[in-house]
Amino acid sequence: MIGRLRGVVVEIEPEDCVIDVMGVGYQVRCGARTLGRLPPAGEEAVLHVEHAWSAEQGPRLYGFLSRDERAAYRLLTAIQGVGPKAALSVLDILPPPDLAAAVARDDKGAIGRANGVGPKLAQRIATELKGKPLGGGPTIAAGAVALPVPPPAPTIAGDAVAALMGLGIAEVLARRAVDQTLNTEGADVALPTLIRLALRELGR
Repeated sequence: MIGRLRGVVVEIEPEDCVIDVMGVGYQVRCGARTLGRLPPAGEEAVLHVEHAWSAEQGPRLYGFLSRDERAAYRLLTAIQGVGPKAALSVLDILPPPDLAAAVARDDKGAIGRANGVGPKLAQRIATELKGKPLGGGPTIAAGAVALPVPPPAPTIAGDAVAALMGLGIAEVLARRAVDQTLNTEGADVALPTLIRLALRELGR
């Protein structure tokens, strides 16, 4: 069973990437956040991998940038009604620490923002993840009264990605362009400048 891949990024598609490991190309299904944070083609990447098999699709690899994300994915897919696609969608909008905070405050609305997760499934996720360690954060005791946890503060990268998505650009492409622009210009760049330069990056 494959648990980790270290190799050169060959392709990045809307839902998958291909990692070349010593001449063998592994196709890995990833969430949009993971794909948006991968280095560009030709550079090395490390993915923590979960192997799955289904009668419809056969074997498939799911990749994550951290062990915490992979562990959270395992917990999510162990819940009835949560398949790989829904689990990746949850982790796209709620990285493990944020998911732990949402579970702690029983925030079904935050969980339900994920594509493919309706109110009933969001309730089931919030209920069944109580008592489970997520993202290295505290274990939430079942039945405990959680103190309110403020939502994560908006970031300039997130605002820029949201603006690009509002222009009809796919999230994975928007994140990649914003990350590349921030790497070049630095974190002090103003939001309008970041958006303009990311659009220029997309036009290359």
